[in-house]
Amino acid sequence: MDRLIYTAMSGAAHTMQQQATVGQNLSNVNTPGYRAAVNAFRAVPLVGEGLPTRTFVVDSTAGTDFSQGAMQPTGRNLDLAVQGNGWIAVQLENGSEAYTRNGSLKVSPEGILQTRNGLNVAGDTGFITIPPNTEVTIATDGTISTVTSGQLPNQVAVIGRIKLVNPPEAQMVRGDDSLFRTLDGKPVAADVGVKVASGSLESSNVNTVDAMVSMISLARQFDMQMKMLQSADSNAKQASQLLNMNA
Repeated sequence: MDRLIYTAMSGAAHTMQQQATVGQNLSNVNTPGYRAAVNAFRAVPLVGEGLPTRTFVVDSTAGTDFSQGAMQPTGRNLDLAVQGNGWIAVQLENGSEAYTRNGSLKVSPEGILQTRNGLNVAGDTGFITIPPNTEVTIATDGTISTVTSGQLPNQVAVIGRIKLVNPPEAQMVRGDDSLFRTLDGKPVAADVGVKVASGSLESSNVNTVDAMVSMISLARQFDMQMKMLQSADSNAKQASQLLNMNA
């Protein structure tokens, strides 16, 4: 009886966690460069007297779906889409470095190139400052060039290059802010092989249909586990009645 209760209880609890993960994926369907989180169930044997028995079910975060999303042209010079593998490096408030595929950038009132969330984009030599009254062009290697508004296009000034990295996917871990970091927390060296496309954004790689089907399946699993708990409770009551009759 206890095995049934613990199995159903742990299964229901972790099914709710999986529902939260699927819900997070669905909420980021329209987030550029978002990478879907992937979860899986696994059984954990409880070893005690006698043979091991599968008692507990836990939610195992299998990792992240790193497949690339579709390219969506925007025509905006400060929109970037990483082509193939690679990441855009950003600097957090605590000075550490994180990585994102969301290339929707902006210029702060102080002229610093930032993400839409206000994080400074890392450059080869630190922050990237955009001069006022200039038109910005970003090359495929992340090099940023500017032309003063109203001047001839041949008067181009190179002001920096966005730091693009390509660490192994196995070393990348997702944070609560949906940004990725390395397992050891150390910054990654720039990779000249990473290319970006200006004027485009990479869409989220979340498959809406698959996510909705998964949500329905998880809801049915939760209902089944709740019925198992109700059956265990009913069996316990019937057993108690039999014991009382024999007393």
